Amino acid sequence: MAKKTIRDLNLKNKTVLVRVDFNVPMDGNKITDDNRIVAALDTIKYLIEHQAKVVLFSHLGKIKSAEDLDKADRNLNPVANRLSELLGQEVVFIDETRGEKLELAVKNLQEGQVLLVQNTRFEDVEGKKESGNDPELGKYWASLGDLFVNDAFGTAHRSHASNVGIAAHLDSAVGFLMEKEVKFLKEAVDQPERPFVAILGGAKVSDKIKVIENLLDRADKVIIGGGMAYTFFKAKGLEIGQSICEPDRIELAKEIMEKAGDKLVLPVDNVVAKEFNKDAETKVVASEEIPTDYMGMDIGPQTVDLFAETLAGAKTVVWNGPMGVFEMEKFAQGTMGVCQAIANLESATTIVGGGDSAAAVTQLGYEDKFTHISTGGGASLSYLEGAELPGVESIDNL
Repeated sequence: MAKKTIRDLNLKNKTVLVRVDFNVPMDGNKITDDNRIVAALDTIKYLIEHQAKVVLFSHLGKIKSAEDLDKADRNLNPVANRLSELLGQEVVFIDETRGEKLELAVKNLQEGQVLLVQNTRFEDVEGKKESGNDPELGKYWASLGDLFVNDAFGTAHRSHASNVGIAAHLDSAVGFLMEKEVKFLKEAVDQPERPFVAILGGAKVSDKIKVIENLLDRADKVIIGGGMAYTFFKAKGLEIGQSICEPDRIELAKEIMEKAGDKLVLPVDNVVAKEFNKDAETKVVASEEIPTDYMGMDIGPQTVDLFAETLAGAKTVVWNGPMGVFEMEKFAQGTMGVCQAIANLESATTIVGGGDSAAAVTQLGYEDKFTHISTGGGASLSYLEGAELPGVESIDNL
């Protein structure tokens, strides 16, 4: 990586501002999955061991109005408590994003101590100051510290005050998690060991047009599943019944198929249902035989076999997006089948990005069977598109 890393900084007795991604799923004030907190531990522990004074910034959920400020699932206090447990030391929590209380707490930090600032998105109540990268806010936060480390890959595709804004004013570097995320994606996409197979799922072609186009130039095979497959079926002139479709993307789907030839692999059968609910009547039909009153909900068993055959022998695999309506157990089998097929590959670099894809890996207990599970669905998608990541680009070069 051509960017400075945390190893390049002189940390002793320095106040180091760190952008982490603690945007964890919450049920009220209970954390339901602490993986993103755990993923940041290596960087935080390194800073502690090197006698830095650590100030952490993170967002949690979206803040659309003043009412959101009082919601338990937008407050980072439970995260501070969980981080304290994981580190085995107190984490100071400041329930403010600016002001005298925060400034004094930062000033009083001792070497090896850790402080967590309240949800950075609280600054969005009056005009999106955080997510709009307000220059005054970035400058203010930067004034609290000596150095900046960005370890939040989940927001690397965004230009926010807490990443790009702070980096504009301080010597900066990436943390271990950010370094690892970019390394794996760069090697997989830019320098893949072949055969290189990409698997893309999700509902809409429009969400992944640039990803498909970029990967068709780089991968040996591109597998398409999920709801966006039905726009491709429609482009082939097939009946898709009540399945999700983007009529304004049909011509684009035709162009993609013409360009791709046999490089593009589509489902050959589908699990279809009459209604979009977990108890709906279902059946498995060929892709050419979807009834007019049914909708596609998942790939079928023959498609799972086809995708597994396509994956056989692959040396690099990138997977982003579910194969069906994964949140309903009845329609999760396709995603699970693809997950198992990837997990069983030998001597392959396998990378998964995207919430439902990563959830499938975790549910099946296959975390150790994948080379890398990305913490940032949107950021990994942006990288797969070939787009720059502002959160990385703003960091000092070596």
